[in-house]
Amino acid sequence: MPRFDSTPVFDALLNSAEGVPVDGAMSIELEGLVRTEQSYDPGTAIVRTRLWDARGHGVEVVDFAPRFVNRDRIFRPVQLVRRVRPLAGHPRVRFTVRPHGDWGASPPTLTRGSHHLRFVMPECTLRLNTSVPLTYLIDSTWFTLHSAVSLLLGLDETLAGSVDDTAREFEEMTAAHWRHWTRRLAVPLEWQDAVIRAAITLKLCQFEETGAIVAAMTTSLPEAPHSGRNWDYRYCWLRDAFFVVRALNSLSEVGTMENYLQWLYDVVRGADGGHVQPLYGIGLERSLPERVIAQASGYRGMGPVRVGNQAQEHFQHDVYGSVVLGAAQAFHDHRLFKRGDRSDFMALEVMGEQAWRLHDQPDAGIWELRTRARVHTSSTLMCWAACDRLARIAAVLGESARAQHWQARAAAIKETILRGAWNPDRQAFVESLGGRDLDASVLLMAEVGFLPPNDPRFVSTVQTLERVLCDGPFMRRYEAPDDFGRPETAFNVCSFWRVDALARIGQREQAREAFEALLARRNPMGLLSEDLAPATGELWGNFPQTYSMVGIINGAVRLSADWETAV
Repeated sequence: MPRFDSTPVFDALLNSAEGVPVDGAMSIELEGLVRTEQSYDPGTAIVRTRLWDARGHGVEVVDFAPRFVNRDRIFRPVQLVRRVRPLAGHPRVRFTVRPHGDWGASPPTLTRGSHHLRFVMPECTLRLNTSVPLTYLIDSTWFTLHSAVSLLLGLDETLAGSVDDTAREFEEMTAAHWRHWTRRLAVPLEWQDAVIRAAITLKLCQFEETGAIVAAMTTSLPEAPHSGRNWDYRYCWLRDAFFVVRALNSLSEVGTMENYLQWLYDVVRGADGGHVQPLYGIGLERSLPERVIAQASGYRGMGPVRVGNQAQEHFQHDVYGSVVLGAAQAFHDHRLFKRGDRSDFMALEVMGEQAWRLHDQPDAGIWELRTRARVHTSSTLMCWAACDRLARIAAVLGESARAQHWQARAAAIKETILRGAWNPDRQAFVESLGGRDLDASVLLMAEVGFLPPNDPRFVSTVQTLERVLCDGPFMRRYEAPDDFGRPETAFNVCSFWRVDALARIGQREQAREAFEALLARRNPMGLLSEDLAPATGELWGNFPQTYSMVGIINGAVRLSADWETAV
């Protein structure tokens, strides 16, 4: 708190070498626990957990962050609300609320009020308003829960009403808000629950104060056991944000895009000499130096724990296509409060000039390789997309000369890709111009409209990638070793790109089977992380991963039967 990328106040997951510790956690325990149930309330971001002991005594825990319209503006305080009530019998429980600062190096100073606790830490001061007996809470005492209690944890602000009444009202209004939001989604006929859950999760990944969209809400959850591939994803990658916006737009949820574009144009107009970093802080921070937190052991002891991300220093040329593609719909969509105008187009043309200048130059690529630079096919592809979309935008604005200018550049880049990325020995488009290694990112050729899906070269590429990179329905990113060796786990978004490609080339039934297999690997709450171990189905990597949740929406929209078949 108070931001996605702030020093965490609860980080027990990153000190879990010997189980989850008490410090850095907010927990409730049921004595004699034997069974748990957990789910989201349908159409909301409210989590409901039930705990049972062997004698049938049970409690229900409701967790949410308040969110609703109040006095004609959105009310979204930096706050977590937990409501707990007995379900049956005489359950004995123990509550713990132990935030800490500086990744556990700074225990908070605790002060006690009549109905609240204050935790003073270097980064912030938190206030816990609660109807739990404070003595039991401070001492972590087991006691019998006779009636409902509430805990509201947030910034150090006085609560206007009673604790329990406020928590109940916040829950009711938050539930209504989310249900009204999901009610407006244009969902496909099939897999509606999966799509709605994915859409809510993506919405939660936007820092609405600025509009930035984080790649994930966590840092340093390893991509594979003991791999060292532990990265901080609590920042806004322009590439990932474009995919999020595109997925939500497909459900007619354009508000996220409108909010994001305000942030994006600040990036574009503040670009130094046209150069754009692959990622920025959610407050437009450019400097995100990567460092290791020595006192944190890591998830299940699998460190290191990192803050910041070295990719901020990279040159990744696909970013210019991500910028233009992310903004393009605003020039065509008449529903928006603010449509793209000539000033916006001129700002995007600077991005197009960068794409043209760099399309045949080596970079770190979409997978952010740290020790190897090549002219990556996916980067050149997105440079083509930048020029292609600028031509379309210019046509909408009546700028025929600029449209012809960008069409000519797009055509030249396309010829470069077709000539340099196709490897006749592999019978596939490969990861770099003049290379021979395979890479799943070339599947984006169909999604961005570079080639018709029935082009024999694209069909052959899909088939070759399946033979080399797939373990059943699960696809790895690439075949060549990188800075950390060969990837061990499947990358979930690549598996969804394969689903999309199969559907586009006419293998719809195979695509549906693969899509269902991927959905079956979600956790019980309907969420996906970045990576997956094909042999065990275990989820790895940062969580929840926007890329993966985007894949759920795109797959369902692509594969679902039409509504006309049911009504």
